[in-house]
Amino acid sequence: MVACAFQLASKDRCRISRADNDNAHTAKVWHSVLSFGPELFHMSFQKKAALAFLRTKFHLLTLISKRKAAKAAFNLFTTPQHRNRKELPESFRSAESLRFRFQDFDIQGYRWNAGAARTALILHGFESSIVNFEQYIRPLVDRGFTVLGFDAPAHGRSSGTQMNVRIYLQFIEALRDRFGPIDRYMGHSLGGLSLCLALEEQGHTEGTRAVLIAAATETRTAIDMYFNFVRLPASLRPVFDSFIEELGGKPASWFSVARALPNLQLPVLWVHDQDDDMTPLSDVEPVRHAALPHVFFYIT
Repeated sequence: MVACAFQLASKDRCRISRADNDNAHTAKVWHSVLSFGPELFHMSFQKKAALAFLRTKFHLLTLISKRKAAKAAFNLFTTPQHRNRKELPESFRSAESLRFRFQDFDIQGYRWNAGAARTALILHGFESSIVNFEQYIRPLVDRGFTVLGFDAPAHGRSSGTQMNVRIYLQFIEALRDRFGPIDRYMGHSLGGLSLCLALEEQGHTEGTRAVLIAAATETRTAIDMYFNFVRLPASLRPVFDSFIEELGGKPASWFSVARALPNLQLPVLWVHDQDDDMTPLSDVEPVRHAALPHVFFYIT
């Protein structure tokens, strides 16, 4: 397939959920209704009532101030509601613990096989944790890599409450400055999107390789799903999009794997599941049809 040092299991499935809060009460309500997929059609009365509250809140807030409604909706969109803090596996307890300050976040990370000639970095997705990627560590170590893995800001054992792509981009840059050079990357979901944008913006060394697992291909698709699920007023969407551009310096359409990939000059292996309902294959198909010579697909 591609000269990558990663071995990927075809059973890997990719799920990415989006959430955020604008105050503690809204966060609790959102947490109680956050169920995409089949569960959406079998919600309890309590969840339906909570979702109705959210919808009413945003409709009323839109009438008062679309700007305030857009800000509240963005905060809800970018706040993880689930934090993985389960007991660490033995491979993590025996790893070198890495703690450092990034912006306003206290970051928890781990390093295996320090001092090897090559380094691999694993980047997890939204509402995930580096502990979910334990199965990739030993194969990489056995192939002579130093392996780095971190809980992203507002995830796992790292501090913080909010996370977005721009923060993730800056986080990746900080990791490269502190622990680089990095030769191999693996990015899942939001980590995959952020990785592609980081490699495009920040460049990479010759010989770099990357693996994407169910990359969150199009930010606009995630926003569409969010607006449809919460039934946010259509009149709020242009203001929401403008708010993103104001904060990130780019329109939502710029935060796209499909847009960034043609600008990368390194081999990329993209693993995706055809039944993925959070990062739909339909977003991936235009990239497949483009037949970029440096991008290789493995569809499960």
